[in-house]
Amino acid sequence: MKISIVGTGYVGLVTGTCFAETGNHVICVDVDENKIAKLKRGKSPIYEPGLDSLLEKNIKAKRLSFTTRLKSALEEADVLFLCLPTPPGADGSADLKFVMQVAEEIGKLTSEMSKSAGSQAGSVYKLIVTKSTVPVGTGDKVREIFRKYTGVRLEVASNPEFLKEGSAIQDFMFPDRVVVGVEDPRGEEILSELYRPFVRTGAPILVMDIRSAEMVKYAANAFLATRISFMNEIARLCERLGADVDKVRTSIGYDNRIGPKFLFPGIGWGGSCFPKDVKALIKMGEEASVVTRLVSAVNEVNDEQKGIIHQKIAERFGEKLIGKKFAMWGLSFKPKTDDMREAPSLVIIDKLVKAGARVDAYDPVAVPNAKMLFEGKKMKGSVRFLEEQYEVLKDADALILVTEWQEFREPDYEQMKKLMKGLIIFDGRNIYNPEKIRSLGFEYYGIGRK
Repeated sequence: MKISIVGTGYVGLVTGTCFAETGNHVICVDVDENKIAKLKRGKSPIYEPGLDSLLEKNIKAKRLSFTTRLKSALEEADVLFLCLPTPPGADGSADLKFVMQVAEEIGKLTSEMSKSAGSQAGSVYKLIVTKSTVPVGTGDKVREIFRKYTGVRLEVASNPEFLKEGSAIQDFMFPDRVVVGVEDPRGEEILSELYRPFVRTGAPILVMDIRSAEMVKYAANAFLATRISFMNEIARLCERLGADVDKVRTSIGYDNRIGPKFLFPGIGWGGSCFPKDVKALIKMGEEASVVTRLVSAVNEVNDEQKGIIHQKIAERFGEKLIGKKFAMWGLSFKPKTDDMREAPSLVIIDKLVKAGARVDAYDPVAVPNAKMLFEGKKMKGSVRFLEEQYEVLKDADALILVTEWQEFREPDYEQMKKLMKGLIIFDGRNIYNPEKIRSLGFEYYGIGRK
């Protein structure tokens, strides 16, 4: 099948590459000429395990190509996926300007195609699929745009993505389910055929109306965020009452009605999906005159949780941290990604610097992105992003563990003791055994632990 992907961000690039891997011919389109030039050389602009090798393989096989020309991509495609950013607006709602701009351009281009095709125009069929996370009703808006233009038949569908950064290739190749929102039999047939290679192990293709498909992603992410915020709230209570949240978490996870996933307490969730989607769902509720009390509380708990480490630091060192230096392990919002969007590390660094502290931080892959984010901010001399894990520990009054990368789980404690001025660890992800850490001579502070 001939497929075009509009947008070469995280979702677009993974989607296009995985479709090419199953033998389809895929054209990826983006307005960023530098990004397209890099992709043509087989270089991914994002960090995702396994993506680089798949890119190189499918470019070499001539199943995957890149262009800045939407017209040629549209002309070639049987089905075109919109994988465009929908960033949060000032009020929390999803900003659809990129989706609508591209929809308008597709309408104009198909109108031109119909004129050149003449009497054959009405027989040309194009399926336009929104894969971006978009508010309920977006498909209707896209369809209204297309109705302004005549000639080529444009059908609209929704196909939300459920990719986890760090395991996106695995998630796409072996999905739990595929959700298809479509109101056209031919569109259903195309998408079912396209996804058939990925569901051979029995995962279902769930076909529904477009509005329901658009809601699925928001509901899923809000529920997962709710589990994390719930556990973070329980962790605060455990800490105050002298209980151990890890024992509580493990015990309730054995309940088949609950299960163990997304019950790990920490310093809050971040990234490109949960924060944006939770806020957008709250805004959708406001616009529909539905008060989303639970989802709003989930968001508030998370905002508070991002400050929990600084609160522990202030209790240990005092509110003013002038002259104190903190080492930080981990910057990205989760392991196996360089994504810094809504990362708790940003909140922690900001609070420490405002209190007068200095911060040396290390992350296996996110340092370049962190440097770009802090470039131009008035923190010169207060924050350094270093390229070596143990270098940040030199003369540090304490270590803050922010992201649970594997390489941080079994560190060289003797080397740490030689480098650090203060033997104190603030474990924001509960990856260390408190008894072991204390037996080695460190002070230990976790989340929801005695």
